[in-house]
Amino acid sequence: MSTPLNARASRPLRGGPSFSLGNRILRVIWCLSWLVLCRFTPPPLHGWRRLVLRLFGARIGKGARVHASAAIWLPANLDLGEDCLIGPRVQLYNQGHISIGTRAVVSQGAHLCASSHDVRDPHFQLVLRPVSIGDGCWVAAEAFVGPGVTMHRGSVLAARGALFEDASADTVYRGNPAEAVRPRCLKPD
Repeated sequence: MSTPLNARASRPLRGGPSFSLGNRILRVIWCLSWLVLCRFTPPPLHGWRRLVLRLFGARIGKGARVHASAAIWLPANLDLGEDCLIGPRVQLYNQGHISIGTRAVVSQGAHLCASSHDVRDPHFQLVLRPVSIGDGCWVAAEAFVGPGVTMHRGSVLAARGALFEDASADTVYRGNPAEAVRPRCLKPD
C-alpha cells in the first residue's frame, strides 16, 4: 500500500512529489514492464498478464481477465476476484486500494479513482480513499467510480455514469451524478 507524503513538506503545488522516491521508482519499473511485456499482447493472453500483475503484487483470482490496454497505477493496490473482467482502456487509478469482486465487469474506457485531495488543506494533501466493486457488479462503458465508493453486490453503473456515493445491491444507477433508477432483477440461470 502506498502512503502519501505530507503535502506541507513535499509541496505538490510547487511540483513536489506526493509519494516517496521508492514508490516512484517502483511505478516507473511497473509502467515499463507493462509496456514491454503486456501492452501489445493479443487478447487471449490473459494468463500472461495475470502473471505479470501478480509479480508486481496484485492479488488476482482464477480466470480474471485484464485487457492489455488497461492502465493500472500500482498493482500492489489491486485485488481482482475470480472471473472478473477489466476491459479495454480501463483506468484503475489505484493510488489507494481498489478491489473488484468475483464475476464483476469493468467495461471499456471506465475509470475507477481511489484518491482525492483534502479540499480544506491549502497544501493540497493527497487522501487515499479505497474503491470496492462487489461480486457481480457491472461498471459500464466510460463510467466513473469516485474515491471511497462501494458498489454492493450486483449493482450496475450505466454507460458514462458518474458514481460518487455507495451503490445499493442489485440496483441500476445512471447519470452524473448517478442516481438509482430501478432494481437490477437478474434473470434466473
